[in-house]
Amino acid sequence: MDKIERVERRLKLHDVRVLMSVVQAGGMRKAAAQLGTSQPAISRSISDLEHALGVRLLDRGSRGIEPTPYGRALIKRGIAIFDELREGIRDIEFLADPTAGELRIGCPESVAAGPVLAVIDRLTRRHPRIVFHVLTAAGAPLYRDLMERKVELALSLVTGAEAGADLVVETLFDDHFVVVAGSQSPWAHRRKIELAELANEPWTLLPSDSIASAVAVEAFRARGLEPPRTTLITPSLNLRNRLLATGRFLTVLPRFALLLPGKDPALKALPVDFPNAPRTTAILTLRNRTMSPLAELFIETIRAIVKPMVKRR
Repeated sequence: MDKIERVERRLKLHDVRVLMSVVQAGGMRKAAAQLGTSQPAISRSISDLEHALGVRLLDRGSRGIEPTPYGRALIKRGIAIFDELREGIRDIEFLADPTAGELRIGCPESVAAGPVLAVIDRLTRRHPRIVFHVLTAAGAPLYRDLMERKVELALSLVTGAEAGADLVVETLFDDHFVVVAGSQSPWAHRRKIELAELANEPWTLLPSDSIASAVAVEAFRARGLEPPRTTLITPSLNLRNRLLATGRFLTVLPRFALLLPGKDPALKALPVDFPNAPRTTAILTLRNRTMSPLAELFIETIRAIVKPMVKRR
């Protein structure tokens, strides 16, 4: 029997959970209260872990208890272990009853209101007991949620830099951004619009570090124009859509937001030449993480929903 096998026999999942709780709580007393046990029991679990591994897992510092490099390594793997256990339980529940289950998804608001909304609508009509948790985020926070296993899969615009050893990137479709107005806007009834005509209109855009805002600025500059005057900068899709519905504001959205089922009828793409390169929307998953049956059903459904849109494009 080698060292790894000997350690495996002595390790207890409960003790790993205790270690994670102590680090998260910042102390053994708080961890004991959260876990509903005694502080001596917490100390005993940590001691058993350290004895089994032969290394020190925790240090007392100025900020309280902190993990050693050995402790951080074990906690990192512990997160994956307990995530796989949760997914295993969900798989069993789903296999026992395919009409039920839970799925956690991460995506930007525009994707949540488009492709994700269309999938949820279709699946919950067929399987009303399914529960979806949708965490709206973009960029680095979205990738962090995926890497930390807070979500099982993510959908997002990608740049190509996301591909690597840790992520599987599946392209769903390529799309362009378009200028959008409310159906009550006087611009919505024009057959042709020059981009220069819109430069002094009130716009609502995402924060400047977003892809959509960068596209808007680049499009105006490509025509030798100054970027548009932005009256409201917000990540809130709901707030932007409410302003667009007044007929006074303009914004930039991916075209899919106006093509997929569940689209907002109060929004309309304007007939304006808006130069921008196609952007890829993709499904992101962890390479070494086995997908649950419900996640596979979600992916299969979203492929079917976007397929007609891709053909129309």
